[in-house]
Amino acid sequence: MSLDAVLARIDADLPNATERLMDLLRIRSISTDPAYKAECDKAADWLVADLRSLGVDASKRPTPGHPMVVGHAGDAEDGTGPHLLFYGHYDVQPVDPLDLWDRDPFDPEVQDTPQGKVIRARGASDDKGQLMTFIEACRAWKEVHGSLPGRLTFFFEGEEESGSPSLVPFMKENTAELKSDIALICDTGLFDPDTPAITTMLRGLLGEELTITAANKDLHSGMYGGLAMNPIRVLSKIIAGLHDETGRITLPGFYDGVPELSNSIRAQWESLGFDDQQFLGDVGLSVPAGEQGRTPLEMIWSRPTCEVNGIWGGYEGDGFKTVLPGQAHAKISFRLVGTQDPLKLRETFRDYVRAQLPADCSVEFKGHGASPAGVMQTESPAFEAARQALTDEWPKPAAYTGCGGSIPIAGYFKTVLDMDAMLIGFGKDDDQIHSPNEKYDMRSFHKGIRSWARVLAALNS
Repeated sequence: MSLDAVLARIDADLPNATERLMDLLRIRSISTDPAYKAECDKAADWLVADLRSLGVDASKRPTPGHPMVVGHAGDAEDGTGPHLLFYGHYDVQPVDPLDLWDRDPFDPEVQDTPQGKVIRARGASDDKGQLMTFIEACRAWKEVHGSLPGRLTFFFEGEEESGSPSLVPFMKENTAELKSDIALICDTGLFDPDTPAITTMLRGLLGEELTITAANKDLHSGMYGGLAMNPIRVLSKIIAGLHDETGRITLPGFYDGVPELSNSIRAQWESLGFDDQQFLGDVGLSVPAGEQGRTPLEMIWSRPTCEVNGIWGGYEGDGFKTVLPGQAHAKISFRLVGTQDPLKLRETFRDYVRAQLPADCSVEFKGHGASPAGVMQTESPAFEAARQALTDEWPKPAAYTGCGGSIPIAGYFKTVLDMDAMLIGFGKDDDQIHSPNEKYDMRSFHKGIRSWARVLAALNS
């Protein structure tokens, strides 16, 4: 396989590739607003037509919400190379507040900035620009070699920005068709402008809301204060007890299933030169507040957390009211890693709260999601082949990184289709996804296309 010829074709065709992306960006595929249903259909049709132009057997599949796009290329009887599934989403976030945009968010433009040329439009980075890096790599491959590399399945959804309600049912109904050797997801970013990354750890998420009730109504603190139990006092003690003085979470068995980093991953992370002082300084902070004895990258990528996301009760208006509240409320989330069981931890947390309740107090709970962490098997030769391919394209070596947040689709590929996912993206932290004036660097778009060509060559060698 002549990779050099494919890379040269990508370079020569970049202006046309950019125009194709512009066409897709002009489609107002806002999934969360029913007013844009026809636009979401239009985006799906656009992708079907583009895939078919590459010889892909592509079709638009109906769902109760917005349609899926599924396409296949390659011979199922051809046993050479892995069967790869590429996932992306064609829907975008709403554009409000519109007055904070410098131009029409669906009138894309290449702009010169001090950091270089960027593509400015809603969806430029999340996720149309990223999705098109893979398609354009396939296009160049087809034009040079006459066929696409290996067996490929394309899987695009139109509800990622609105919670993906149709995704898991569709995956379950079409498991045999979608099942592949590995999934490729292009919805992540670079570690820094010169360092590509393969995200191999995704934290899971457990959300809990609790309401502690004492008296059956708010009370006058002069008449009842000191005699009646204050539920805010109870809640404060419960929350304070969730961490010890070293920052560790105190729930029994909480760290069951939390792995230590391998020496090779630890060395990669140390080589990244993460500047935690600048990271915290950008938001007005200076001191890492997680577990003592852990590096900052461990704290945000590979260690579990317990955070209070909201707490309220009593009088919250202007002025002062000497009220003793009847109820106190809090929302608490846990970021999970390794093989921590979110459902088991939910019961552990609730048991802990119940055990702290004094007489005359009761508690009600409301769950807000429970998803496990995602851990990719980097021991697979495919991961190291892809990492080397990325290293060959970018100024600095590619690294296996973690992600402090959650990317549900990666977990669904594991739980529904029993396949690992390789998360490779070229976005940057300043792309302003979900915000006004979203952009995607032309460098990310160009080198992203070249990167996928290299990865496809490496995985099919």
